[in-house]
Amino acid sequence: MSAASPSKPPPRLLDLVRQQTRLLHYSLRTEEAYVHWVRAFVRYHGLRHPSELAGPDITAFLTWLAHDRQAAPGTHRQALSALLFLYQKVLRQPVPWVDEIGHPKGERRLPVVMSVDEVAAVLARLDVNPLGGQHAPVGLVGRLLYGTGMRLLEGLRLRVKDVDFDRRALIVREGKGFKDRVVMLPASLELPLRDQLSRSHAIWRDDRAAGLAGVHLPHALARKYPRAAGSWSWQWVFPHAQVSVDPRTDIRRRHHLLEGAFQRAFKSAVDDAGIAKPASPHTLRHSFATHLLQSGYDIRTIQELLGHADVSTTMIYTHVLRLGGGAVRSPLDNLGPARHGTPAGPAAAAVPPANAARYPATGHAATVRPARECPFDAAASAGESPCLPTVPDPAFATRYRPTPSFAAAATSAS
Repeated sequence: MSAASPSKPPPRLLDLVRQQTRLLHYSLRTEEAYVHWVRAFVRYHGLRHPSELAGPDITAFLTWLAHDRQAAPGTHRQALSALLFLYQKVLRQPVPWVDEIGHPKGERRLPVVMSVDEVAAVLARLDVNPLGGQHAPVGLVGRLLYGTGMRLLEGLRLRVKDVDFDRRALIVREGKGFKDRVVMLPASLELPLRDQLSRSHAIWRDDRAAGLAGVHLPHALARKYPRAAGSWSWQWVFPHAQVSVDPRTDIRRRHHLLEGAFQRAFKSAVDDAGIAKPASPHTLRHSFATHLLQSGYDIRTIQELLGHADVSTTMIYTHVLRLGGGAVRSPLDNLGPARHGTPAGPAAAAVPPANAARYPATGHAATVRPARECPFDAAASAGESPCLPTVPDPAFATRYRPTPSFAAAATSAS
């Protein structure tokens, strides 16, 4: 009589979370974030199983996260979404306490934008970055992000088949929200991209000779088209220098250039350029949209290039332009020189202000005399004031009274 085979152990909680995220076709980043917060939630409650916990326990964890850990509202919302996913999709438990949990208030921040000169300085330093070797063209990646408005991972995941030199277009596959879109290929990047494709082709040829597995293909394309992963058209435009292991399939293959390498190179370039802004690679996308608006392109065109579902998301860049120094004149600039500390005297008078009126023909500064109010008095009647008649008129004071100041009257009345 044969011994009974040992029963298969039940799957672990985190494995169930991974299975459910893949069943619903969530991205790898979402899967990693949800696993992280479920693990943190279990550790916070002393390794107790979430099925033994309820709404007050979730509230206690989120309160600790917001109060003790000083988490941002975005981090708070991500943790709450992960726990709701755990109870609703993985454990299949009702959550009647979901309305009792406080939801963090959304925040609306203006994007960080660099000027044209700052972008040029950063891109110039990316070209000489130590990471910018044969297999890490960080300078070309930076120019691609700024020239097209793509997100960092969208640019790094670019494949050979999605580069169209004839139409001068790039196709972004499965961007944010799994949406495809078309962006323009800058004319100045056509030759550098052809050179990069030549280097990528040499790497692909060596990988085929070594019998290495092909690149990762989305969904079930690897099963439908077994040879597609090893074809040239599906290869990465920016392949990584080293071969790595796929985290989901454990297959040893070549990945694209990692975003961490470019992020470190970009931060170093920003520091070397002396730019005191919290700039990141995503700042190139913000600068792309803002500079297009400054060039006169309409908001709908920029919305399509960025891939925004709602134009209100794109309108955030109009706020950046309206709140700038070139849009509204500060009342401090309307004060006299002596009132806000500007040097007065012959030296200050010799230099005309930047916004002074000028003659169109010569460009010289025009003399603008302020209007004067001339009261009727004895000195004026003697001919010392040109705005009054030389012969005194007794009815002048009654006919030409000063205009009353309604603002001053309202102020005194209040």
